Amino acid sequence: MRWENLSAPPDEGHPDGSAPATPPLPLALPGAIARTFDTPGFAGMTFYEVRAKSIINRVSGESRVPFEWTINPYRGCSHACVYCVAGDTPILMADGRTKQISELEPGDRIYGTERRGAYRRYVVTTVLDKWSTTKPAYRVTLEDGTTLVASGDHRFLSERGWKYVTGTMQGIGQRPYLTTDNRLIGTGRFASGPKDSTDYRRGYLCGMIRGNAKLGTYRYPRRVVHRFRLALTDEEALQRSARFLSDFGVATSRFSFAAASATRRAMSAIRTSRQRDIEAITSLVDWPDEPGDDWRLGFLAGIFDAEGSCSQGVFRICLADDAILDHISEALDLFGFRSVLEGPGRPNRVRQIRLTGGLPERLRFFHLTDPAITRKRSIEGAALKCQAALRVTAIEPLGLELPLWDITTGTGDFIANGVVSHNCFARNTHTYLDLDAGSDFDRKVIVKVNAGELVRRELAAPRWRGAHVAMGTNVDCYQRAEGRYRLMPPIIEALRDFANPFSILTKGTLILRDLPLLRQAAEVTRVGVSYSVGFVDEALWRAVEPGTPSPRRRLDAVRQLTDAGFEVGVLMAPILPGLSDGDESIEATVAAVAAAGAVSVTPMALHLRPGARAWYAHWLARDFPHLVPRYRELYRSGAYAPQAYQRELTARVRIAARRHGLHRGERGDNRRLPDPPPPPAAEQLSLL
Repeated sequence: MRWENLSAPPDEGHPDGSAPATPPLPLALPGAIARTFDTPGFAGMTFYEVRAKSIINRVSGESRVPFEWTINPYRGCSHACVYCVAGDTPILMADGRTKQISELEPGDRIYGTERRGAYRRYVVTTVLDKWSTTKPAYRVTLEDGTTLVASGDHRFLSERGWKYVTGTMQGIGQRPYLTTDNRLIGTGRFASGPKDSTDYRRGYLCGMIRGNAKLGTYRYPRRVVHRFRLALTDEEALQRSARFLSDFGVATSRFSFAAASATRRAMSAIRTSRQRDIEAITSLVDWPDEPGDDWRLGFLAGIFDAEGSCSQGVFRICLADDAILDHISEALDLFGFRSVLEGPGRPNRVRQIRLTGGLPERLRFFHLTDPAITRKRSIEGAALKCQAALRVTAIEPLGLELPLWDITTGTGDFIANGVVSHNCFARNTHTYLDLDAGSDFDRKVIVKVNAGELVRRELAAPRWRGAHVAMGTNVDCYQRAEGRYRLMPPIIEALRDFANPFSILTKGTLILRDLPLLRQAAEVTRVGVSYSVGFVDEALWRAVEPGTPSPRRRLDAVRQLTDAGFEVGVLMAPILPGLSDGDESIEATVAAVAAAGAVSVTPMALHLRPGARAWYAHWLARDFPHLVPRYRELYRSGAYAPQAYQRELTARVRIAARRHGLHRGERGDNRRLPDPPPPPAAEQLSLL
């Protein structure tokens, strides 16, 4: 086993003597421990151990499920990604700068978005993973000239919600897609940063020193004093100033200028008192006769670091020196910024230059000039409501395949060249990890190692009223990792001790390990168990569900649970049109379910959500091309098969169930939950 404590120094050892994981596996979970296991069953999988803050979660009111509360001790992440954008696409970093997506690394902090109240807002998130592949590329052009190169399966946020770059109006490829009637959400293309030239450095020092430093030669009766001092609360600007001065041959010394107090931050300073240094600095900050663009960009960055601020969406630079104000206005005008000069509003004639144009202009200033102080560049919490000229004007296939990149972030999105870009997933694979040996799936699973103690604490809370709790409705609580982490026994013990009703939906056979605990719980409360078995054809299972336990193993578990006294319901899901919806397949599956001792069988037809559709369509066209026309007809109206098809399917399964003696258990007082609730929509598509 390899491990890494993400909050500890990389050379710290583990009590079991395991070697640190290489390369590091950063995650946006403070204190998490990332583990990889060398056993074949866990090949290619990473487990992130965390101490969660809560465990009993309320199900969204928008979910069409018959239960209100759920427990998920694991959070799985399986992805087969559609890679999104070209490698040189600039991504907005948390420090306000940009970096090409191909240069990002897991652990980098970037901007994403999340909805807060009435608005979607910018928030800092973390890159969790990154991939690359070669895909057919498309160019999306926007009204302001922004261009984005992406795969057809990439999604951008528009004024009408998330939309793929390409799609169709109907048929199996149906999904929301961009048209020239759409406008993307964001600020528009990012400006390129300044060159790190001699002129830029001179301009920066001019703005910083004229704005905030003490510089001069003072003559007294007995001596002449040469003095330079620059005191700042922000270390980034102080270090940049010292480095730029050193590049021009001026050495400075550091000292503490003012200690922190209850109302202000600590200030550090640099200084020199050598005559030649003072003369050199004085020469450096002279106004040039014909300043170039690099000098002006450096000057704007320096004066903003010295006297600028950006809070509550207002960008301003406050000064009392008219000469400096004139140079600021001239430089802003030259680069096309809109600004207003206000004041004087106070006795000392301090006036302010305020940048107008909203967030797009503020970001353009930051990227074009590159100030050093990152806290002033923050857009955390800003709303995405600017009216940038981001109407889609063209979507063009480039006619070639290009290396494209994708990242996973904590918010599920990121900012690509000024527009909101979705994490790309070609299909939402099932997150069950009770895998047969030899499965070669890439898995990342978050393990809530304190799940048991959290359940006990939350069940004991005065506000908890003993509501039914469903488990396995999001990810399988009896996935293979449960064999190592053993999170379910303390959860079941807590539910037993508080006599709290619960149900479990699983495909895993590990549930048999906990039979004694389940039987104890069933003595004091209602316990429901349900299995998902869509079909029993072994060849079809290997083709579409190769990473799940075989139908035979699942039905063996149903038999053992039935023999232990549980009334087990089977979800016959998903039933695949043209593959497992024939009379022979339905008959064989229902007969096997009945023979295993299940008390009920509930059919569910295949459900194809956006994203999953594309993967399934590709697989179908490759392996069963003759079925493509039928699927186009069945799923032309959306993710679900027509109601008539679903009703007919249900009727045929019910007839077969009656023929084999399957019926729903009586709702007596045996404290068992007679009908485990059906899963949410995401559960219906187990093969995806």
